[in-house]
Amino acid sequence: MKVDPDSFYAVLSAAVRDLTEFGFDSVERVEGWIRRIRDAARAAMVPEWILDDRLKETFRTAYRRSVERGGLLRHHPGVSRYTLDRVAPRLRLELDRRIAASANLIKLNREAAIESTLRRFAGWSTSIPLGGTDAADRTGVKTEIRKSMASLPFQERRVLIDQAHKFAANLSDIVSKDAGAIAAVWNSHWRQAGYDYREDHKERDGVVYAIRGNRALDAGLMRLDGHACTDEITTPGEEVYCRCWYTYVYSLRDLPPGMVTERGREDLARLRATTA
Repeated sequence: MKVDPDSFYAVLSAAVRDLTEFGFDSVERVEGWIRRIRDAARAAMVPEWILDDRLKETFRTAYRRSVERGGLLRHHPGVSRYTLDRVAPRLRLELDRRIAASANLIKLNREAAIESTLRRFAGWSTSIPLGGTDAADRTGVKTEIRKSMASLPFQERRVLIDQAHKFAANLSDIVSKDAGAIAAVWNSHWRQAGYDYREDHKERDGVVYAIRGNRALDAGLMRLDGHACTDEITTPGEEVYCRCWYTYVYSLRDLPPGMVTERGREDLARLRATTA
């Protein structure tokens, strides 16, 4: 299906021209243009089925890379492929859930863009005096009114990128819970040139966070030693456009020394003795 974004601009141009010529002489004139602008805006958008296909392919590609090809294991040192395969059904459910949620978000953003455009048009058109005006900057008016529509393709791409990061973080969280992670190390992209990082996320980079209620804590093998728990901060990918991620910790020997209790050190010593 061919999309003609120029048709929306043509209708908007005609509406602005008509109102500057005749002014706000009736509610019917404004409402008539609002209907035409709404129809033209929807016709100018990429069809939903095309966007749905793009969305599904984006997440399926991420799923293949993370699960089927095992890329997720890079964030879970020591976790086996067998564990990943065991939780695959739950990961697949997360794939379906994320696709549905993202599709709904894109639809809501589209409706919001149209309504924002119509509000701008209605606000401007009802301010034009009866008989029209020669003072209006038609180009500037059209630019302002169509602002939301003009930025929509960019916003839709950003939604896909952001939702993909959230999807990856959720997959990792599912694996960590099944495999019994005891802590997580925050990783930030703050060193990447041009990356618009959050200052508090930069400060978290490399910091170890305990997972509350994990087996090592319950058994008295580890302690917080001043470290916060993962449930005391936002999670990677939770905030808009966050690209941070966790590297999960599964063994006491990978914790900072201060987080390992005397009992934990004794447990590690026994383990080393049995494997020597």
